[in-house]
Amino acid sequence: MFTRMKNIETAFGYVRSFTMLVIVGCIIISSYALYKSFATVSLMQDRVYILANGKALEAYASDRKDNVPVEARDHVRTFHSYFFSLDPDDKVIRANLSKALYLADDTAKRVYNDLKENGYYAGVISGNISQSITIDSIKVDTNEYPYPFRCYARQNIIRTTSILHRNLITEGTLRNVARSDNNPHGFLIERWRTIDNKDLGIENREQ
Repeated sequence: MFTRMKNIETAFGYVRSFTMLVIVGCIIISSYALYKSFATVSLMQDRVYILANGKALEAYASDRKDNVPVEARDHVRTFHSYFFSLDPDDKVIRANLSKALYLADDTAKRVYNDLKENGYYAGVISGNISQSITIDSIKVDTNEYPYPFRCYARQNIIRTTSILHRNLITEGTLRNVARSDNNPHGFLIERWRTIDNKDLGIENREQ
């Protein structure tokens, strides 16, 4: 009788020890799983996946200050591309200039209004003229705020019989604003002006 009781107590002790080991093991495994989950979520928050041409490309998040020079140059490049890329189509001209004017203040709007009043865009359409721009370089000083910039570019004005090559140098400053669909870089060009726009030469086109 006593032997049986002792055996039962011993068996119960084994079961209790085994149960405790299982519980401790479950706690350890659960804690590790939670730790890895939080670590994975934290890692994923620093990554952005962009779908391009059916492929998922990974982009890494970083502080804005790390990308200011790159984003500032691209903002200036985008503005000039929209503002100076013209074709003999009123809808194309209005679409490009509308996009450009979201990226700059009223100094760019005044230039647009002056050109429009002087019949420049009407002349582009009536003369079947196309205008393109090639950006040579963009200098941005991020040590000063608002960020001063200078853009060096060349214009190509394509007419029926010739192509006029023209130098273009502009300057202004960049101010931080909220990002939006119309202004993804979050900059606004201020005090924009052209400091050089002289002709470089004319190239005849074959008829």
